[in-house]
Amino acid sequence: MELLKRLSEAPGVPGREEAVRALVREALQGRVDELEVDRLGNIIAHKRGPGPRVVVAAHMDEIGFLVSHVDEETGYLRIEPVGGFDARTLIASRVVVHTERGPLLGLIGIKPVHILTEEERKKEIRIQDLFVDVGLPGKEVKERVRVGDPVTLYQAFAEVGELVSGKALDDRVGVYVGIEALRRIGSHQADIYFVGTVQEEVGLRGARTSAFQIAPEIGVALDVTLACDMPGVPPHEQVTKLGKGVAIKVKDSASISHPGLVRFLVRLAEEQQIPYQLEILPRGGTDAGAIQLAREGAAVVTLSVPTRYVHTVVEAAHKKDIEAAIQLLVAFLERCHTADLRL
Repeated sequence: MELLKRLSEAPGVPGREEAVRALVREALQGRVDELEVDRLGNIIAHKRGPGPRVVVAAHMDEIGFLVSHVDEETGYLRIEPVGGFDARTLIASRVVVHTERGPLLGLIGIKPVHILTEEERKKEIRIQDLFVDVGLPGKEVKERVRVGDPVTLYQAFAEVGELVSGKALDDRVGVYVGIEALRRIGSHQADIYFVGTVQEEVGLRGARTSAFQIAPEIGVALDVTLACDMPGVPPHEQVTKLGKGVAIKVKDSASISHPGLVRFLVRLAEEQQIPYQLEILPRGGTDAGAIQLAREGAAVVTLSVPTRYVHTVVEAAHKKDIEAAIQLLVAFLERCHTADLRL
């Protein structure tokens, strides 16, 4: 899990994924036939084969912020979100402001409840109400911090019982699954491209451009999905459960998985006794949505790692589900040339 820890703790808001990209390069150097970085910042690893052409995509970016204003007098920072946040989860969090002169630890602050008016107490918390305190005089902050500097949430990766937890498991766990699968894969016919994509959290952008370049016949997105197996959520709304296996996606807001690929993955999982669950995500999408529409189109599916507390700093996934995702992806890449894609 050391690689997953490093991936989780690395900073990488949309458009500034360079630290994560460096880890992917390091992990795959010498294990693939080619490694390149395209204009948008996607890292593309190629393991040659006679066909079919398959893209496996996992996004490197995490939800975060950009500095939008520096108060010259107080030194407080205002922040613009890049990606979707629930503002309730941000109060009293620590962040890192990534400046050209190095990182600054900061604290997300809000007006104390003790001095709120009755009317203010009734209002929903908004990100616009939050600010970042880096504990330095305004003049020094103004010299060190610029508008546009990335801000990431601060959280150490941890193992919690049978789970792993940290920031940015969405989607560093998918990146980890892809890397591990490429390390383990044996004989294969598929012409495999693994893409660490950029800017997924703001519109599947890296997947769109890389898939246009590669023109795959088959696309597999690797991502997290909701595991809402928790108090207060009825079974029909839980989407997936932790510890019950990798999720094979049927549908989400961005794509409908190719039925032939879903059937093929289910059959593989059952033959190899890999635990799996079928998933329909009512809201949210993955890189599969962009890959599906590249050029003349591709058959796509998503393999998801069930994750609790998505888009917080305590995202949690089960070790067994991560391993199941790796095993199923390896089996798929070794045998996908036999998949029947007829509709």
